[in-house]
Amino acid sequence: MTDAPTTAPKTNSRNKPRGPRPDLASQLQQLRGGADAAQEPGAEAAPAAGARPEGQAQRDNNPRRKPQRPQRGQGPRGPQGAAPQRQPQAQAQQQQPARPQRKASPVLERLFELYPQLFGARFVPLKLGVYEDLLARHPEDFKTEDLKVAMGQHARSTRYLESVAAGHPRHDLDGNPVDPVAPEHVHHAILELHRRRSQRTEEDLRPQLVTRIARAIENSGLDREAYAVLVRSRDEKANAVVDEALAELAAQAAKREALLRAFEASGRGEQEFADMYGMKPGEVTRTLQRARKEREAPVAAPAPAVVVAEADTAAAPEAMPDAAAPASEAAPSAD
Repeated sequence: MTDAPTTAPKTNSRNKPRGPRPDLASQLQQLRGGADAAQEPGAEAAPAAGARPEGQAQRDNNPRRKPQRPQRGQGPRGPQGAAPQRQPQAQAQQQQPARPQRKASPVLERLFELYPQLFGARFVPLKLGVYEDLLARHPEDFKTEDLKVAMGQHARSTRYLESVAAGHPRHDLDGNPVDPVAPEHVHHAILELHRRRSQRTEEDLRPQLVTRIARAIENSGLDREAYAVLVRSRDEKANAVVDEALAELAAQAAKREALLRAFEASGRGEQEFADMYGMKPGEVTRTLQRARKEREAPVAAPAPAVVVAEADTAAAPEAMPDAAAPASEAAPSAD
């Protein structure tokens, strides 16, 4: 028994090792120069290190070819070859230490349970003397000093100052409106709110302050001179805001008076007059009525200088929410 003949493995011509191929420049030189320009076998070795084929060089030198940009997510690799992962912004914010929230006073929490319509989601101005009313109704629930501190915190809160600045009426413990807020208390609440907001922004809030003071003057029921005497203080900046608001109101009043005179001289009806000036009839009616009312109002006499000097000290402690009022006066004034 003979061994099976071993056959040589078939060799594929494609698998044969190839010699170095001449580059395009050498081939062109051989075709142009003929056989004399041919080089020795093996002379056409691989291009030098760092050299690029001619076709690739032409593509690289093409000005229209856009440079390849690295794909998104490819960046410098770490020591183990892993791409660094960016921490999400939300996760970074969660890692930042949260601001400690101020704990609510137990007295205020009790007041919220007893009177949610006054100390709840909606704040309203409280009547003068509400401190004594609370002690009389709940002698066992509140201590005198604790209630004073809690009422002071409530009165200095921004939400409460907003209710005072809006001119809402004062309420008793049963939620009934009893008295209007004094104009000077509304004025000082507006100034305090402006001071707090100015500390949180670089925006110029003075025009808004002037407009709000002007509206408070109109809603006060006082004439402009009497209001100025009532709220004038030693703060020159605050006095300048009042003067600017008064000047704005005076200019508006002058425009209404001029419109009334033009209407009287025209001899036309309100509808025709409104069409002539391009105004809405309702607006003309309201403006004319207000101008007539202002014309009929008596001219206020100038106030004595001594009243102006005493106006700054006559304000109640509640008119200045952040002022350090005595302990005996801080709580009864709920503003």
